[in-house]
Amino acid sequence: MSRPISLGLDFGTESVRAILVDAAGNQLGLATSDYTSGQITQSLPGSSERLPARFALQDPADWIESAAVATRAALDQAGIEAKAVVGIGVDFTSCTMLPTTAAGVPLCQLDSFRDTPLAWPKLWKHHGALEQTERMNAVATERQESFLKRYGGIIGLEWLLPKILETIECAPQVAEAAEVWLEAGDWFVWQLVGGPAETLTRSTCQAGYKAMWSASEGYPPADYFNAVHPLLATVVAQRLPGVMRSPGQPAGGLTAAMAEQFGLYAGTPVSTAIIDAHAAVPGVGAASPGTLVMVMGTSSCHMLNAEKLVEVAGVAGVVDGGILPGLFGYETGQAAVGDAFAWLLRLLNLDSFDELSQAAMKLPPGAEGVRCMDWMNGCRTPLMDGGLRGAFVGLGLEHGPAHLYLALMEASAFGLRWIVELLTTGGVPIDRLIATGGLPHHNRAFVEVYADVLGMPIEIHPATQGTAVGAAVLGMVAAGAERSGFPTVADAATAMAGGQGDTITVEPRPQRHQAYQALYQDYRQLAAAIESHSVPQ
Repeated sequence: MSRPISLGLDFGTESVRAILVDAAGNQLGLATSDYTSGQITQSLPGSSERLPARFALQDPADWIESAAVATRAALDQAGIEAKAVVGIGVDFTSCTMLPTTAAGVPLCQLDSFRDTPLAWPKLWKHHGALEQTERMNAVATERQESFLKRYGGIIGLEWLLPKILETIECAPQVAEAAEVWLEAGDWFVWQLVGGPAETLTRSTCQAGYKAMWSASEGYPPADYFNAVHPLLATVVAQRLPGVMRSPGQPAGGLTAAMAEQFGLYAGTPVSTAIIDAHAAVPGVGAASPGTLVMVMGTSSCHMLNAEKLVEVAGVAGVVDGGILPGLFGYETGQAAVGDAFAWLLRLLNLDSFDELSQAAMKLPPGAEGVRCMDWMNGCRTPLMDGGLRGAFVGLGLEHGPAHLYLALMEASAFGLRWIVELLTTGGVPIDRLIATGGLPHHNRAFVEVYADVLGMPIEIHPATQGTAVGAAVLGMVAAGAERSGFPTVADAATAMAGGQGDTITVEPRPQRHQAYQALYQDYRQLAAAIESHSVPQ
């Protein structure tokens, strides 16, 4: 008898990947489809009018079309029939969010709002809500709101409710017309399974980390939202409909219309969505506490499961069962990693890092005096401040491209060390590091610097598509134990992550690690200077 097969749909910033994985972890088909509009950061499609600074939008039509194209291509590659797919899992960038009608139609698809930027989905990296986030934090701090403790004391710039408040204040006509506000991952699942707004599935993962919701307390109290803006209280009370479900729980079955578009079987169970980076935890089989899973791509997100809840200042979120059932999921992150490297490549007018990496790794730790702060897109953990900016200091005429590159890699590694220290000194143990995502497989020098700075071995998981595999794991679980053979997410993760190949372990080099002790203190001093505006921005 053939093994059951699951489809994982992995939505990234520029494209969507479709992967077909069987119950033993064998990858049968993989296809990627780029979004036609990609990241909308300059102007709306068909318009020449410049968008405001810090705007980052997307076209929801791209998500459906690209996912269908990728799914059909993966099915063709695998050479399997639609009915062989027992479940569908979805991971999505977060917080990417949008306003819709009660029927689920994105407002940007209505003629009356086509030219209104804030009617379009706001990508996770949209940073237009600076003022609104500051006010929400100030009011919450003044009122000593208890929910802040779950988020290290800070509401994030990229989260759902600050972005809603931005629309309320800057595009009131859009806010008035919005009958439903939701995460893009939840919207996509809603489109796959259909149904009224009242019964749409909202992911506890996305709500817990990005919408200030908890299973025990729900959303923050109405009095708090009223103190921020009365219309925000109305939105929370009336325009966030749906049923909370955990990733891996079925949201419903695939509609006939979507089955035809995707080349799949109508009624196929669809899992509740999960945040893209979080999907990497089941995707690499990290089902036990104490393992920090580092998803390294455009930005980096680090997930850690623990057996207890600890309040750690600066940690972006702690959710009971937010990543895997029965464990407390801690999320931290760095806002600019792969895109910071890409920026440097463009700045240096180079095509690749191959030769530059070789030259950089011949330099001693500290890049011969060049220091870098990697906040090119703000600081996520621990300061949660999207307005901060990066810097290079200590530059002299003797320095070249290799010095800049090594300094940037070191800064990124120092940022992670800061995060690891926050967690471990706060009482959350970390005894294992696993790296996944695109960067670890294509940039070994980067991982070597990380290991040297941290003084810990880093395992590079063989799966180049860890998040997509994780989505497939959840799709398999959503199919039910009778069809999949897996009663729990942990069971499916352990079995399906094991068929990807051999793990590579990068060991720290003692001499370089010792040298980085003092250099790390330089990084922390530079961070303090920039945070206090001692260094001009």
